[in-house]
Amino acid sequence: MNLPKGPDSLCFDKDVFMKDDFDVDQFVAECRKQVQLEEMREDLELYYKLLKTAMVELINKDYADFVNLSTNLVGMDKALNQLSVPLGQLREEVMSLQSCVNEVIQAIDNQLSKQEDLQKKKVCVLRLIQVVRSVEKIEKILHSQNSKESSSLEISSPLLAGQILERIATEFNQLQFHAVQSKGMPLLDKVRPRIAGITSMLQQSLEGLLIEGLQTSNVDMVRHCLRTYATIDKTRDAEALVGQVLVKPYMDQVIVEEVVKSNSNGLQLMYSRLLEFVPHHCRLLREVTGGAISSDKADIVPGYDFLVNSVWPEIIRAIEERLAYLFNPGNPDIFYERYSVSMEFVRKFERQCSSQGSVKRLRVHPSYTSFHNKWNLPVYFQLRCEIAGSLENAISDGLEAATAGSAYHLQVSEVLWSCLVRCWSDRVYLSPLTHRFWKLTLQLYSRYAKFLEEVLTKTPPTEVSKEPSRPLPSSASSTSSRTSMDEGGSESGSPASLSTKQLVYIAADIQKLQEQVQTHKLPSPQFYVSDSPVFS
Repeated sequence: MNLPKGPDSLCFDKDVFMKDDFDVDQFVAECRKQVQLEEMREDLELYYKLLKTAMVELINKDYADFVNLSTNLVGMDKALNQLSVPLGQLREEVMSLQSCVNEVIQAIDNQLSKQEDLQKKKVCVLRLIQVVRSVEKIEKILHSQNSKESSSLEISSPLLAGQILERIATEFNQLQFHAVQSKGMPLLDKVRPRIAGITSMLQQSLEGLLIEGLQTSNVDMVRHCLRTYATIDKTRDAEALVGQVLVKPYMDQVIVEEVVKSNSNGLQLMYSRLLEFVPHHCRLLREVTGGAISSDKADIVPGYDFLVNSVWPEIIRAIEERLAYLFNPGNPDIFYERYSVSMEFVRKFERQCSSQGSVKRLRVHPSYTSFHNKWNLPVYFQLRCEIAGSLENAISDGLEAATAGSAYHLQVSEVLWSCLVRCWSDRVYLSPLTHRFWKLTLQLYSRYAKFLEEVLTKTPPTEVSKEPSRPLPSSASSTSSRTSMDEGGSESGSPASLSTKQLVYIAADIQKLQEQVQTHKLPSPQFYVSDSPVFS
């Protein structure tokens, strides 16, 4: 709504009256800041007169319409009644048309549904027809071979047999596809015995042909046979057959407990013969499947890994069954020898794999994991922990002198060094146990440091004048200097329970131990006692 415009001399804005939050007190307070109350009252009266005049003009402008309003509405009811009848008829016609359209749509939907069902049935019938045709075609091929007095396996040309089997396998693959798609159909149940017969015949034929090809070293026959296995998605069956027919007899001949025990190097000789199996007996298979360098990529049959799925499982099976005593950790020295030789065999076998992918497949194979888990390394380490026992025995003897010719002055230092060297020696240390031997090394260091702390701080005063039970080793050139140190021991401020000579020996041994640790590249934590260096 637009209010009439007032003179510019007004002390207020006309639009302020139209605000939703208009407040009289606030309006008066704002106006008083500009003019006096008398002047504000005069402006309000002036604007009131303008509003009144504008209202009268508005009424006069539309007066005729206000007066004629009732006259214009005369006869409106009759006009509305006249319109209601045709509108009702129109509504009925529209509803009737909608019903007819819905009926037509429903009829079309029913026809489409029937057509879809017929299409599905047609597809099923075509698949069943294809199944029957494939069965008849395969049986016809077999019958044609039998009519020539030659079975599918025993025909004159092995290469021709491989080609025929490959042709049968291609047709059989289509047969299997359509049979799976037609599962549950009554006609398929009638044909199923014939399919089972074809399957059995095909598998027997492939097995016989593969064995014959391997025995006669016929590359083309083996290639056709493996390609046929791949066509019918039976590569694992071929690998299992190779394991049983080609690998297992060799392993039974080589992996013999009596032969291994009859020679001190029997285990190593056995592993050497096992490694010879791949280059001598798997050359043909590797050439066909791409595992050999000389393989022609055009003739490679992919999808096979005979080393991982045929050779390795049979090796591990025979070892675990016939040489179970290998995994006995009762004698740690013998166990170390067997484990080292076995792991070297595993590394050499991995190098015979044709690719990095083959090595990865080998390492995740269940038999690979099983073979490694057979070696009870934690028990072996527990047996090796007897290394720490010699240090405890030396500590119980106190500050005994080292043996003559030793690089150390004290026996406990000499024993500690021998324990450290033994932990990381070639005949004891195993890389899978690195974390355990490192922990043992730290424990040896800690025990030695604890012993020195006890000697330096907790030795009873009654042992002040007690000399070692055996004379400490000393050379003629150093006797005088050590004696002078001993004589000045009471003035050095060291603990009264130890002589100056013993303190010097401890310091010299620690320094020597640090030098040898660095020289031999052994783990070398700084020696600390009570959070402070023993000697600085």
